[in-house]
Amino acid sequence: MRNVFGSADNGVVVGADIAPVREPSDAVLIARSLAEPDAFSAVFDRHFAVIHRYLARRVGKGRADDLAAQTFVVAFDRRGTFSAAAASARPWLFGIATNVLRNELRSERRMLAAIARLGPAGSGDLVDEVERTLARADAAEDAARVAGALARLDSDQRDVLLLHAWGELSNQEIADALIIPAGTVRSRLARARATLQRTLADDSVEAPCPPREESR
Repeated sequence: MRNVFGSADNGVVVGADIAPVREPSDAVLIARSLAEPDAFSAVFDRHFAVIHRYLARRVGKGRADDLAAQTFVVAFDRRGTFSAAAASARPWLFGIATNVLRNELRSERRMLAAIARLGPAGSGDLVDEVERTLARADAAEDAARVAGALARLDSDQRDVLLLHAWGELSNQEIADALIIPAGTVRSRLARARATLQRTLADDSVEAPCPPREESR
C-alpha cells in the first residue's frame, strides 16, 4: 500500500498521489434525493444560476427570480421521472423552465413585450445569433426590433432558438429538454434563424420619403 503522508515505513512507497474525489453525478444526486430530499440541494446549487440567467433574458430579472424558484420546485416534485441514464440534469431543467414560462405568461405577446423592455443587455446575444445584422443600429432600438421579429416566429421555433441562443444548449440538449427528435430541433432552428434574419433585414429597410411638393 502507499503512505499518503510521504514517509517510508516498513517498505511502504513514499509520496503517493491521492486520487481526486469525484463529485456525484446529477443522476446519482436525484436518485438519492428520493430517499434523502436534502440531496437535491446540490442539483439546485449546480444549475440555478444558468436557469435564472436564461429566464432573466426572456422576462427580466424581477420575474426570473420567481420563475427560477418555481422551476426547481417543479423539478423537485417530478424528480422521480428523471432519467437515470442522463448525463446532466441541465436539459431537463431547461425543459421545465420553458414550460413554467408558457404557463406563467398569458400570451407570447406579453413575453415579447417584456423582452423589448430589457434593452441592449437582453438583446445582444440574440443579435449575435442572427449574424450581427443589427450591429450598426441603435442598441435600444435593437431590443424592440428583435422582440418584434421574435413575435412573428412560431412558438415552437422561438423556444428552440432561445434555448440555443440564451440557454446555450446543444441541439441534443434542446431535444432532451423539449422531448422532441434532434432532427426536429435542427430544422426548427434553421427555419427560425432564416425567418428572423429575413424579418430583421426587412425591418431595417427605411420607408421611402414622400415626394416633395413643387413650389409654385
